[in-house]
Amino acid sequence: MDQEQKSNLKSDLESMGFSILPAIVSEALISQIISELEHPIEQGVSIRKQGQNTYAMRNLLCVPCVQDFSKSATVRSVVEPILGRMAIAVRGLLFDKTPNANWNVAWHQDLCIAVRQRAEVPGFGPWSLKAGIQHVQAPVSVLEEMLTLRLHLDDCSEENGPLQVLPASHRSGKLTTRQIAEWRSHVQPAVCCVPRGGVLVMHPLLLHSSSAARTPGHRRVIHLEFAAGDLPAGLEWFSNESFTEARA
Repeated sequence: MDQEQKSNLKSDLESMGFSILPAIVSEALISQIISELEHPIEQGVSIRKQGQNTYAMRNLLCVPCVQDFSKSATVRSVVEPILGRMAIAVRGLLFDKTPNANWNVAWHQDLCIAVRQRAEVPGFGPWSLKAGIQHVQAPVSVLEEMLTLRLHLDDCSEENGPLQVLPASHRSGKLTTRQIAEWRSHVQPAVCCVPRGGVLVMHPLLLHSSSAARTPGHRRVIHLEFAAGDLPAGLEWFSNESFTEARA
């Protein structure tokens, strides 16, 4: 990304909470990632299937190609202008929509983070266990220093359940059910159609949803979350990398 593109990205994220970067990942890398994810053998990856089809994975940072991608020059050129040079990937997920697993997601914010172990810290909670990993809702101060990148492994059109977002909703902190309804009533959703190899960049606090696909087929998305710094009071990100290692 050149300086103008970085400036536009930062402006879009500050004002609207999201930005779409079309076709910034090569076809060769997309094919490699798909191939490695078809039969992941790394310990720690959690796979969810409907019939023979995988529709979700957790702990994707255990997969070498995903870990490498999260540290690539392409990704760093997106993350560093927003979070700084020391930012690291702290969670990786895969979502797909197929004829056997075609779901809709209600309007929400991404409030939960994955941590190594539970610790009672003011401002963090409630807790949940997902695929054996402790998750907890984080305070706004933490979520504001995070960034999500959604790499599309397939073309995503209005036919296959794209993400919809409410622009600028990330600037209002954590929202109650009533406040979410108010946002829905006066803000027109933006539909995020992203081509294969494109990336949707967004703030976790941005309100978003998706409908079931009208034409179900692969809509594989790698969802990577990045953080700018350590957690307080002994809490640690669930990640293969630490900020200490990143600074080395």
